[in-house]
Order: sequence, then structure tokens, then C-alpha cells
Amino acid sequence: MSKTQCDVVVIGGGPGGAAVSAYLSRAGLRCTLLEREVFPRPHVGESLVPSSTRVFRELDFLPKMEEAKFPRKYGAAWTVDDQSNVYQHDFIKLGLDGDSFAAVSFAEREQEGVTQNYTYHVDRGKFDQLLLEHSEQLGTEVHFQSTVTDVDFSDPELVRVAYSNGTPGNNKHEITAKMVVDASGRRTFLGHHLDLRVRDKHFDQYALHTWFRGYDRSVLANAPNQDNFIFVHFLPISNSWVWQIPITEEITSIGVVTQKRNFTAAAKDRPGFFWSAVESRPALAAELRKAEQLRPLKDEGDYSYAMRQITGDRFVLVGDAARFVDPIFSTGVSIALNSARFASRNIIAAAEKGDFRRERFEEFESTMTRGVRNWYRFISLYYRLNVVFTTFVRDERYRYDVLKLLQGDVYDEEHPEVLQKMERIVKQVEENPNHMWHHWLGDLRADDLALAL
Repeated sequence: MSKTQCDVVVIGGGPGGAAVSAYLSRAGLRCTLLEREVFPRPHVGESLVPSSTRVFRELDFLPKMEEAKFPRKYGAAWTVDDQSNVYQHDFIKLGLDGDSFAAVSFAEREQEGVTQNYTYHVDRGKFDQLLLEHSEQLGTEVHFQSTVTDVDFSDPELVRVAYSNGTPGNNKHEITAKMVVDASGRRTFLGHHLDLRVRDKHFDQYALHTWFRGYDRSVLANAPNQDNFIFVHFLPISNSWVWQIPITEEITSIGVVTQKRNFTAAAKDRPGFFWSAVESRPALAAELRKAEQLRPLKDEGDYSYAMRQITGDRFVLVGDAARFVDPIFSTGVSIALNSARFASRNIIAAAEKGDFRRERFEEFESTMTRGVRNWYRFISLYYRLNVVFTTFVRDERYRYDVLKLLQGDVYDEEHPEVLQKMERIVKQVEENPNHMWHHWLGDLRADDLALAL
């Protein structure tokens, strides 16, 4: 076996891995990143939230985002058909094929550390490659087609990481480091290796998605400047919706998200299920039928899970390797980038002290646990009683605080007041069968919120 040595090994080259290695390399740490695939490669999770911009600014990556000409994302919108019993209430009426509408603009609230009123939609193949190349330019040593097979913590001084690659002959390698960052995405290498992963029993969503060329993104908008918003089109199927994300001026990502039981029933005819779901929203389906499908349908599962811990002696987990929550608010990439930002601070401080015990990463773990718990509670409330979300969005007393969550600023408060207010209302609706909103309750119960890890 060949051996090399560095300060930190990062498993995975997606946004979390690329960002954390960029932070560490820029600080002077010797960082080696092992990525099992070859970039560019397609990936789901194509829409960002504004808090991502802080990471790009700190890493001096914003100019490259602008040069890449990714579509600018100025806000988000939610639509629902009048025939839906769950989601229609209190939306603004459009008079467009019976559809209803709600939206927010990021310009409505200034964010500390964010100097622009937009974020981006991205082609993940292009975006991930650009960010990883940026990390490499800062000093990260990147190895593609390198699949980690084992991580050994038995030596109290070093971590041994075994991996294989596609080179002929002796393709088994070992690298020793002072610590490991797991950024392996939903593969969750250390989560499985250390038996840390816990399946979420309540969010069991699956997705079918593809790209279309020539789809008219303005068909369900209610203003000319909304065609580059992210859209969530709710379906008259329990906990099911369609995402609409601009990739270029001509290409749009479309995905159907539904519960596992619906997906399983449709497994033998995924195109049939995809189109039957889309056609439950006639105006959307009519325009999509005119467009050209560019890719085969791809499915994504295991959307929601948690870890018993996301740090330990000589390791931290970032991004999807640490936790993934239902994607309805486009949180995945933002959580990955922010977890890289927070983790890197503790790792750099640990390296300065030469001490990589779990205690050194307590600030990172508490910050991420707090932020992801807030996301989880927000999303759970959204699914449980969507009318609460739309009512708060339209109420000037709460709209600002809801927008703060949608912008990705979820890490600084233990339990945001706006979420507490939403929870109290949901509880009241649950306990009163005669409440005007009672028949709009979804499958999740408010008690389930206590399960957020």
C-alpha cells in the first residue's frame, strides 16, 4: 500500500466538501479530498438560498458565480389548484385556470453579510465543478475516482483512511491524517461506518425529476419578474408537489416529490406516474407537454434522516452526510455550505491547538443542530397545516420573520418566536374539530416536532 499524510482528509467533493476544504486550505492546512466520481456529474439540488452568499463572499467565489451566469433567484412562489382541500386556503386568487398563488421576494429583508438581493439557481454539474476547482486553486489536493473503503480511528494520534481508485495494478491506497471530514452526501459514509444514522419515520418523500427545454416558466406566475423564482406547485395528492427551477434561459428542472407509498406503487411505470402527477395541475401540464424532455427521469429517495452525533474525536460530518431534511425550501446546498463554514472555524482552531477531540467541535455541533432543528420544525409545520404558512407570509406582523427563515438565517435562535406562534396555532386547530382549518390538517402531527434530533 502507498501512504501519504496530511492534516485533514475530506470524503466527498460536493458543495460541503469543496467548501470546507477551501476554507481549510486557505488557512494553510494540508487538505486532501477524495471524490469517488469524475466531475462534472449531474446532481439534484439546483436552487440555493441567500445565506449561501456569505460562504461565496468569504471564499472569494462570488465573481466566479457571476462569471458562470447562473440564473439569479430573487424569490420563491407557491401555487395550488382550487380543487385542493389541503392547500388552497388564504392564497391570493389569480383567476388563472382556477389556480392560487403566494410569493416572497428576498429584497424585502436585508441580511447581514449579504450585499445582494438575489441568490442563484445552478446546474449542479457545472457549479460543483467550479467550487471544487476553486478549492483546488486554494491548495486542496483532489483525487477523483477515489472510493473510501475504511476509516480507522484505532490510533490515538492519526486517522487512517483506506481508498481505492480506477488506476490499473495496485489501486489500494491509504492516507493518514489528523482528522476526517465526512462530506459524502446521502451516502453518509461515517454515518453507516460508525452506526450513527437514524431514519426519519415521518418524512419519507421520494422524487422523480428531469430537465425540459422550452417550458414557459411564467405560466403560473402573477408578475413579469417572477419567471426566475423557484416555484413549488402543490398537487391534489397528500404531501405531494412539483418543483420548477430555472437552469438556463431555456432549460428548467422539474421534479415531482411524493410520499414513498405513492412512489412505490408507481415503480413499474415511473413516466406514467410522473405525468399523471403533473397533469393533476392542468395549466402546468399543458405547458410542459409543449417542452422537450432532455434527460431520462431520475429518482431520489431517503430524503430525510439524522445522525446520533455529527462530531467525534477526530471527525466531523457536514452537509447531507450529517442530516438531510425534506427539500421543499431548497435547504440542501445551503446547509452543506453553512456547515462547512461553521465546521472550518472549529477545525482551524483545533489544528492551532493540536487537539482534535470532540470537545473542540462543540460550537459547530450545537450551531448545526439548532439550525437544522429549526428547518425541521418549519417544514413539519408547513406540511401539517399549510394555511398557517400562507397566513403568516401575508401577515405583516410575521412576514419578515418567515422570510428570515426562507433566506436561510436559522442558526442564531434556539427556538424562533415565529415558529412557536405557528406551533401554538397548529395545536389549537388539532384540538378543535370545529375549527375552520381543521379539515386542512395534513398527515403529520404537531407532537412529531419533538422528534427533531
